[in-house]
Amino acid sequence: MAEMPAASAYERLRILTTYRTIAMVGLSADPMRPSHFAAIYMLAEGYDVIPVNPRYAGQEILGQPVYASLSEIPRPVEIVDVFRKPQDVPPLAEQAIAIGAKVLWLQLGVVNEEAAARAREGGLEVVQNRCVKIEHARFFGGLNLVGMNTGVLTSRRKIG
Repeated sequence: MAEMPAASAYERLRILTTYRTIAMVGLSADPMRPSHFAAIYMLAEGYDVIPVNPRYAGQEILGQPVYASLSEIPRPVEIVDVFRKPQDVPPLAEQAIAIGAKVLWLQLGVVNEEAAARAREGGLEVVQNRCVKIEHARFFGGLNLVGMNTGVLTSRRKIG
């Protein structure tokens, strides 16, 4: 199967400005895991983050109730953000279609062309191999706040 073109910067920006409800599949309660840090950041930026992880179902992560699967979430989901291995994505794409999500977002290192094609057939937009937190920070000027040295020099003097 031929690889589909990656979502453009404009498409990623539009997704992040249009949709505010994110189901994070594979969100960990371990504060050292990337998914946990991404959830903290997105919550701080005003997104509605819904943890999905069968290991923690019925508990809370970051004050949010955790669901075992996408189908158990009792409200609409716009972005399904996947922190799982590429081989775990096809059933998640099917679930994202079934719940009426708008976007299947696969985190850094997660690429599955078969699942992406199925999600597109089901009417979803697809982003692969991108971190929702880093992309948000890239567009809204927060990269330095998430532990990245942007290397940007400025001649503006800090006031205050």
